[in-house]
Amino acid sequence: MKLWQKDGSKVNEIIEKFTIGRDREFDILLAEYDVEGSLAHAAMLEGIGMLTAEEGRSIKNALETMLADIRAGHFRIEPGVEDVHSQVEFNLTKSIGEAGKKIHSGRSRNDQVAVDIKLFLRASIQEIKVEVSTLFDLLISLSNQYRLDLLPGYTHLQIAMPSSFGLWFGAYAESLTDDLEMLAAAYNVVNKNPLGSGAGYGSSFPLRRKMTTELLHFSTLHYNSVYAQMSRGKTEKAVAYGMAFIASTLSRLAMDCCLYISQNFGFISFPDELTTGSSIMPHKKNPDVFELIRAKCNRIQSVPNELNLLLVNLPSGYHRDMQLTKEILFPAIEELKACLQMTMLMLSEIRITKNILNDEKYKYLFSVEVVNDLVNQGNSFREAYKIVGNQIASGNFTFDPTRSLNHTHEGSLGNLSNPEIAEEMKRVLTKFN
Repeated sequence: MKLWQKDGSKVNEIIEKFTIGRDREFDILLAEYDVEGSLAHAAMLEGIGMLTAEEGRSIKNALETMLADIRAGHFRIEPGVEDVHSQVEFNLTKSIGEAGKKIHSGRSRNDQVAVDIKLFLRASIQEIKVEVSTLFDLLISLSNQYRLDLLPGYTHLQIAMPSSFGLWFGAYAESLTDDLEMLAAAYNVVNKNPLGSGAGYGSSFPLRRKMTTELLHFSTLHYNSVYAQMSRGKTEKAVAYGMAFIASTLSRLAMDCCLYISQNFGFISFPDELTTGSSIMPHKKNPDVFELIRAKCNRIQSVPNELNLLLVNLPSGYHRDMQLTKEILFPAIEELKACLQMTMLMLSEIRITKNILNDEKYKYLFSVEVVNDLVNQGNSFREAYKIVGNQIASGNFTFDPTRSLNHTHEGSLGNLSNPEIAEEMKRVLTKFN
């Protein structure tokens, strides 16, 4: 029996299987939040006199017991039960009787699902934030540790100018601060309460929506009941865009590591247990972890577009299309957390190669330093550039650069500005409070 099913009516089994789809698979992730939303809704119903104090107490006790079972891993959606929302209400009614049937007063499954997803996404964002912050700390630590170890810098995959491991690690640390800015913006979209909007058109009951907003610790509520439903899908897209920014940084870092570990570069290495071999070539140490991080993060970057295609031509009001947002976004959240964790595991064991730039093939990295020295001696930049360029183009090996470096400006080799970057991250993290 479905919550919406009338006596004597029966749904075609093929239709039922198609419309439910993978909902039960992902709904189990919402069980905790469905109960939390129901607790707040029940407290509000008691506050407006639609539940007696005894009924409110009975519902509260039963829901809190259910919540403990969910957190202990004992909750399941039974065969024949449509979704988690139905299961929670069935369990409640089975536990306390007729009072359990009153829990849905002033509520539609539409706003029930919406608040569950908001609560789930809010918690997921906080988890991602913690992982990103931990990776940031590791990158800053590595940047400080290897600040004096030089590394070739590239443009167009051609050797360009001297860089350093400190500069390289620090670049990805600062990139994460901008990524969290995007995630914080998504968090602020998520952190609004849709409960009480009903099916999208409010209720004739005197609901106290600000009360449930406070009980569920939302920063505010979606005031307009129509827009509260229109926020479905839009909320998921906001989160997906925030995740895509993080995934872009991880993918690019993974690509660097795949290049730098290769024999042609040889800038970094990892313990054998973190790499894989070949079934035919005994010398291979493959960066499979980074290749998979790159691939998974590239897929995560496609999630906003997939949600766009799902939702792009929907009118106002609720539509069943929105059910599919869960199977698009929820697995991507787990993938992103796994990629963050694996990136941290790999980087915590990274080994860097010392004295890379002593190799003769990297001498042209210092050409700009020679140009700048000539400028400091009174030559114009254009004249100095021509002198050095002619030396290099002549092919007579007259180019013999000094390899001393004197970079002092903010964010350069000699002044990484890591304390300032750390302060910026600290500022961004406050936006998730």
